[in-house]
Amino acid sequence: MRFGLFGSAQAKRGGPDVDSGAGFREFVENNVRAEALGYVSSFVVEHHFTGFGQISATLNLLTWVGARTRTLRLGTAVITLPWHNPVLLAEQVATMDLLSGGRIDFGIGQGYRHNEFAGFCISMEEADQRFDECLEVMLKAWTSDRPWSHRGKYWQFDNVVVEPPTAQKPHPPLWMGAGRPQSIKKVAALGYNLLLDQFAPIEQIGDRIALYKTEVEALGRRFDPMTVAVTRSLNVAMTAAERQKALETRMAARERVHNLAQRPDGQNNSTIMTYAHTLEAAEAGALYGTPDEIAVKLQRLRDVGAEYILLNSTGGFETLRRFAAEVRPAFAAEPAVR
Repeated sequence: MRFGLFGSAQAKRGGPDVDSGAGFREFVENNVRAEALGYVSSFVVEHHFTGFGQISATLNLLTWVGARTRTLRLGTAVITLPWHNPVLLAEQVATMDLLSGGRIDFGIGQGYRHNEFAGFCISMEEADQRFDECLEVMLKAWTSDRPWSHRGKYWQFDNVVVEPPTAQKPHPPLWMGAGRPQSIKKVAALGYNLLLDQFAPIEQIGDRIALYKTEVEALGRRFDPMTVAVTRSLNVAMTAAERQKALETRMAARERVHNLAQRPDGQNNSTIMTYAHTLEAAEAGALYGTPDEIAVKLQRLRDVGAEYILLNSTGGFETLRRFAAEVRPAFAAEPAVR
């Protein structure tokens, strides 16, 4: 199995005595230390208008991480395409790919939080079409050596050639977040890698991996389990009280995000909004417990086909260190042939 990182940093607001950049600097340092421990990637979210300082300028932060590391893959999970000018975004990603020596994993999505679309004055109903057009333009930008033009519904470009070129050819690997069957089938049809969320229970993760594998093979391609990344929240909790507190904190954080994401009519049907709000559901989708208990859950994930896990450590860097020392060695070997 392979293990990477998933998550965010926080920039606190406050008066002159508050160091708003401390969380960002700590995030960068933790990525440097994680690379030294053998973690292979760091996938970072993009969010806006939260009021609690989640990462908004994802590519800027990852550029700092890339400058301080040598082998760590630099992932986005995800950049929400409907909000971005596709040519400017293509230029920024290509620049990062060159500077990092070809280490960008470009995760993309349509977005699910109502408050973000409202803040950008973009209708959520336009998300699908904006996503498709933005992706079309970005692929053209990365693969065209001659000037081209585009006349679309949302973007127009005239006689442009996008610079610089990417280091990875024809472009950085594309990852797409998906949960519903039709979305997973779309990812497979496009030939991209699949990102699975951190809330789904293990059985559902297995169903989604199986569907993606079936679709990939039906298209005549070989399925590589490393083209599916499963995100999991991680916390080494040595007592029942520690685990209970960690789960309650997780539920409170999810409730805060749920309130930001929900539409005024209560009809946000994004997959990530459909999971039960119970302690049992929170624990089913997380790696919380002693190292031995976490290993049992990891084996269950491996049994349903998950080989690439992105860890969102809610216990800080010490949790990542303990995981690397006490849990990961048992999963270093290749899985048995199924």
